[in-house]
Formats: sequence, structure tokens, C-alpha cells
Amino acid sequence: MISVTADTFKLAEVFTISRGSRTEAKVLTVRVTRGGVTGVGECVPYARYDETMDSVTAEIMGLPGNISRVDLQSALPAGAARNAVDCALWDLEAKTQGKRVWDLLGLPAPKPEITAYTLSLAEPDAMEASARKNAHRPLLKIKLGTPDDMPRLEAVRRGAPDTPIIIDANEGWTADVYSDLAPHLVRLGVKLVEQPLPAGEDDMLAEIERPLPVCADEACHDRGSLPDLIGKYDVINIKLDKTGGLTEALELKREGIDQGYGVMVGCMVGSSLAMAPATILAQGAAFTDLDGPLLLAEDRDTPLTFDDQGVYAPAAALWG
Repeated sequence: MISVTADTFKLAEVFTISRGSRTEAKVLTVRVTRGGVTGVGECVPYARYDETMDSVTAEIMGLPGNISRVDLQSALPAGAARNAVDCALWDLEAKTQGKRVWDLLGLPAPKPEITAYTLSLAEPDAMEASARKNAHRPLLKIKLGTPDDMPRLEAVRRGAPDTPIIIDANEGWTADVYSDLAPHLVRLGVKLVEQPLPAGEDDMLAEIERPLPVCADEACHDRGSLPDLIGKYDVINIKLDKTGGLTEALELKREGIDQGYGVMVGCMVGSSLAMAPATILAQGAAFTDLDGPLLLAEDRDTPLTFDDQGVYAPAAALWG
């Protein structure tokens, strides 16, 4: 049996990107029950990919209750619906066999991975204050993608003069804007820029100089995305809600590395349940961005652990 519930988690503060602001994380929790055992998974429907809470729920509830993880891969496209069910099936298998998911995969137990902490888009003074407050963190991620990005970036660097920084432009720049900004990004010690140009309108990335690594986010969903990234991107951002679950995410990571891409493991704004499977995926990644729970005012009953060593593998009571 498959069931879906809509859950809401309040954010610790307003979270803003170039597409808008939010005060809460709205997620879907999937439960797959067989033989008295229940596996759980979470997804975050994302409007950028034409997903709504209702449309994703309908996709999930249209599946046969006894679907296998193998059959699921072709039953639904890559996206939030398949992600939640795929992760629930992994959790179900682990509970049924009395093992952890990484044991089922033949992988070592996950070690803590340093994760970025995201500063939302705001006026420069506010971003400087936020950067100063979080300057102790090992990696900051800045949401940009507006015509006034340089004052914001300069402000963040003033607030956190020594902290490594990565930038997410959320498709908000043009090729000319990126070319103008790139030398300043290098000057300010930015380590990576995510999706500077809109997906599908990013051919110029193959023509212009890329003085720092460029990461494909909205342009990279699953293995089918890889051919169109050649020559444009240096790193791929793997998110479970894009790949449609851990099963495809692991394959995308393997194939991406084989093709020479660096790997970033990212997330939507969700609870610890959404991040839990991604801690397996994040092992050895060049960049990890699983800070969703750090942005929440409330979380699951058994949340992930975060400290100065990074984000830890989930307790069995949470997932896997």
C-alpha cells in the first residue's frame, strides 16, 4: 500500500531566491507498507519543473501498491514523485532485511560531509550581517541572480572575509553579465558558480571563458541530461528531487564522474527525511549542499545531526 501526506515545516526565517520568497517548506511524505513494515520518503514538488503538491500526489497514487523499485524507474519520469517513492522503497527494503541502505548497496557507512549553508537573497546590508553571523561555517552559499549582485557579493565577503563561498545564480544572468562578473568572482575567492544562465539557453557557456568552475543545476536532471552539458559545465549538481530518487542519482553520479564532471550534491528546502538518502550520495562529492534542515524552525522527530564535521548519516529511526 502507498499513502501520501502533505506536511509543512516552518522556516527559521524568510528564505528568498531570485524567483521569490517563502516562509515554510511544503513537502510530501510517502509511506509504502508491506507485510506490516513501512518505508518512508519525502519529496518537494517544485514549480520550476511544473510540479505542484496535487500533481505529484496524483502521480504517486496512480502507481500500483506493489510496484518494485526496478519497475518504478520506468513507471514515472525523473522528478519529485518518483523520488519519494524510490526512497521509501529503499527504506522499506532496509527495514525488511534488517540492514542499512548503504549495506544493501555494498558501500561503507557514510562519514560526515561538510555542507554549505545558504544565505538567502536580501539587501547588501542584510546579507553582510547574515554572513558575519555565519562566518564560522566552513562553506557559505549565496543566492544571487539579479542586476545588483556585485554589491551583495562584496557585502558578504566583508561579513565573512575568510569563508569559502559558492554562488547560485538560479538562471538569473546573461552570458554578458556572467563574463563581466567572473573576474570579480575569482577576485573574491568564489569557488563555484551554479547555473549562471537559463537551462536551454546556455550554449554560450561553451564559447565564453570559464575562469572558475560552472555547475549545472537546472540543466542537469538525470543521466539523459549529460550529453547536452558537454563543453558547458564543469560540475553537476545532483538532487534527488530532480533525478527521481537515490537509484538514478547514484547512476548519474557514477556516469558523471566517468565523463569527467565534478559532483555537487544539493537539495530543495525540505526536512531531514529528504536529506537522509542524499548523505549516501554525498560521499566524496566536491561540494555538498544539504542544509535544508538548518533553514527550518521545526524538523522530523529524529533529525539529522549537523556539527563542525558536517552532516551525518541518518539514524535508522529517520530513514534507511
